[in-house]
Amino acid sequence: MATMVDRYVVRAGDGTQTHLGGVGVTFKVPAAMTGGALAIVEHPVQPRALVPPHTHHREDELSFVVEGTFGVRIGDDEFEVGPGDYVYKPRGIPHAFWNPTDGMSRLVELLFPPDFERFFAQLGQAYVDGGGAPDPERLMALARDYELDFLMDWVPDLAARHGLTLIGQR
Repeated sequence: MATMVDRYVVRAGDGTQTHLGGVGVTFKVPAAMTGGALAIVEHPVQPRALVPPHTHHREDELSFVVEGTFGVRIGDDEFEVGPGDYVYKPRGIPHAFWNPTDGMSRLVELLFPPDFERFFAQLGQAYVDGGGAPDPERLMALARDYELDFLMDWVPDLAARHGLTLIGQR
């Protein structure tokens, strides 16, 4: 795996990676590089993968679609976005995103404040330790630690309407 060449440049192949059962996480710009202002991760998302609907209580996210198509629900609003589009997901508002296509999609996500990058690292380890799916109790403990609420009542409707499978159940 490549590493950053210096404190100013992150090359295309740089960054450590983890996998979350249908969604990858490549850590591109860590909080330490920005003095704690933000972190940037890249998410390759497998076809028909649904990220569980959730609400952040401590951070905001700004996503930039690099390739493919994404479905997004923020509160009661639903959108389809593609390359070049930005999606702001403010703290306190439930949201979900998914790849509604049969091809890979990829987005870059800015996390601010950047603490949520540690959630991704810990969740990735939980997937490894769980043999491909995290232990539900460990997942809930992580969610509590990061003040994250899951809204699983959205899942059946989104899955049925868009032909999706929840990550971790793939």
